[in-house]
Amino acid sequence: MKLLLISDTHLPARARELPAQVWAEVAAADVVVHAGDWVDVALLDELEARSKRLIGVYGNNDGPPLRARLPEIARAELDGVRLAVIHETGAKQGRERRCDTQFPDTDVLVFGHSHIPWDTVTPAGLRLLNPGSPTDRRRQPYCTYQTCRIENGTLTGVELHRLPPRG
Repeated sequence: MKLLLISDTHLPARARELPAQVWAEVAAADVVVHAGDWVDVALLDELEARSKRLIGVYGNNDGPPLRARLPEIARAELDGVRLAVIHETGAKQGRERRCDTQFPDTDVLVFGHSHIPWDTVTPAGLRLLNPGSPTDRRRQPYCTYQTCRIENGTLTGVELHRLPPRG
């Protein structure tokens, strides 16, 4: 099972559309995960139409139309892997400890908000993934997203992808 992880798309505020490379990944993915800050409901509609399966949450920049359709926390079991998605996990300091406490029955937690890619494992074994943003790099050198696979109940092949600068 192939997953695409994205967050903080901020459309159309930070870009008019998702990069073509990301849309190609949407087409190739079995599951698309969006960790919030969509900003416009049009992207939710388009991802729902073009994804085989979409798991998403709302972020702090998402208004009532998105909050009416998306949860604050999403959970799914994917081939034996217990996945949770949330937009914000709080400050970098103490993140692993907080997430272990808040998500005890979770194998993988996807989050966003900071636009900073993240990939760590907590003391309890929870994998924390933040794909960054494919449209708003902020102080990062690149816009980014992540892909990974779930095989035989195990998360494998987590890869951070850098997007070329917009022209």
